[in-house]
Amino acid sequence: MSVIRSTVDSTGAEFAANREAMLAKLADLAAEHAKAIAGGGEKYVERHRKRGKLLARERIELLLDEDSPFLELSPLAAWGTDYHVGGSVVTGIGTVEGVECMIVANDPTVKGGASNPSSLKKGLRAAEIAAENRLPTINLVESGGADLPTQKEIFIPGGRTFRNLTNASAERIPTVALVFGNSTAGGAYLPGMSDYVVMVKERAKVFLGGPPLVKMATGEESDDESLGGAEMHARTSGLADYLALDEHDAIRLGRSIVKRLNWHKLGPGPKSAYDEPVHDPGDLVGIVPGDLKVPFDPREVIARIVDGSDFDEFKPLYGSSLVTGWASLHGYPVGILANARGVLFSEESQKATQFIQLANQTDTPLIFLHNTTGYMVGKEYEQAGIIKHGAMMINAVSNSKVPHLSVLMGASYGAGHYGMCGRAYGPRFLYAWPSAKSAVMGPQQLAGVLSIVARAATENRGQVYDEDGDKAMRAMVEQQIEAESMPMFLSGMLYDDGIIDPRDTRTVLGMSLSAIHNGPIRGAEGFGVFRM
Repeated sequence: MSVIRSTVDSTGAEFAANREAMLAKLADLAAEHAKAIAGGGEKYVERHRKRGKLLARERIELLLDEDSPFLELSPLAAWGTDYHVGGSVVTGIGTVEGVECMIVANDPTVKGGASNPSSLKKGLRAAEIAAENRLPTINLVESGGADLPTQKEIFIPGGRTFRNLTNASAERIPTVALVFGNSTAGGAYLPGMSDYVVMVKERAKVFLGGPPLVKMATGEESDDESLGGAEMHARTSGLADYLALDEHDAIRLGRSIVKRLNWHKLGPGPKSAYDEPVHDPGDLVGIVPGDLKVPFDPREVIARIVDGSDFDEFKPLYGSSLVTGWASLHGYPVGILANARGVLFSEESQKATQFIQLANQTDTPLIFLHNTTGYMVGKEYEQAGIIKHGAMMINAVSNSKVPHLSVLMGASYGAGHYGMCGRAYGPRFLYAWPSAKSAVMGPQQLAGVLSIVARAATENRGQVYDEDGDKAMRAMVEQQIEAESMPMFLSGMLYDDGIIDPRDTRTVLGMSLSAIHNGPIRGAEGFGVFRM
């Protein structure tokens, strides 16, 4: 039987302790998500409503098919910075008239929806996901343009926003702009470069320069409506393809546009029938220990996310610190690589390399479940070729052409983060659990390395090493690395696409796989040179 048999005792003390620790992390996460959902705060939300306008998430909800889910991406962008959590923009994947779309909505309650460096990074990541997965994009526009005090960080790289729109159109991936309010200065090019444009009567304002700037530049007297109003663009300039009576009408028109796109997925569809996991996904909050030094069996995670808990393990007796095998998830075939005991040895590296090649031969997407401290170090392992074997695995990950999805469950340190398809290796989606940590190495190890180097340098100079100073340095470094390896810090920098509740892993991966299959799925026809 290939159905995984679980040994988790959900009534035991260890499970209860793990669960309590995870629920505490989820409570902290919910508090941070609430900051993003609150927008600019009660004062600015109320002012927005008094103008008869919908909030960004309300616009999204009305746009989506009834009772369909919305996979929000990067909700904690800007966490830990001086900017508002969420980056003053909402991005995510949702279904409109049966078509999966990337949706990008400015939040006008945060500085009028003005874009700051975090907004830009979040928007560019959304565009990257849309391009890689062939998703039509719908922009819900209401923004005053750039947050001018930060212009030095966003003006030059921000040009990619408009380049991405034209590239999408050239690739026959539709782009739609629903303009609810201001879309000024550089932001005017967003509707200008979209395939379809809807503007709300008496609300949308689209111009390169507003009346004050025109007055300063040319001396011309003008008003908002004649310069860039929705009716002018619908009747005179031709920039608006549709003139909406109000916000609800704009959303209706947007849905109608998508309905007529004649959109077809190019990837294979899922199996029409599949079983839910045999084991309760709710158990996932109690599987990962609060202390990441304590190992856990990733098969217990796999058993709670794949169809029917059915998993055909590949090479189970070889390289046992890495679990590899085949399954299906919401009807889509997948290959899974999951760290079992943290360290990657030569055997695990070679096993992973072969498995990735096999997945590419069968056009099968890969899921990487991270809990690794990296590749093994030491004289014995260096002499046995850990560098070249690790390089083989990283080569395979780098040149694999099937879609990759990564989930950081626990540790993801050092080159192990690379070999398990970390952010730099281009996974289509990368999510983290609240228990995840990622850094060049663990805090204690990093502080210890710095201590050894400093001690050796002091002794080489013939001086006496300051032991008290060493203790203080190590404590400070450990505290810094611990803080910088936490998931909210990394999510704020957009090093993941969102921190998710472990219990939602199956749903999130299923939605991601469905989005991925908008495009063709085809494996690599060749890899780089494998150093044997």
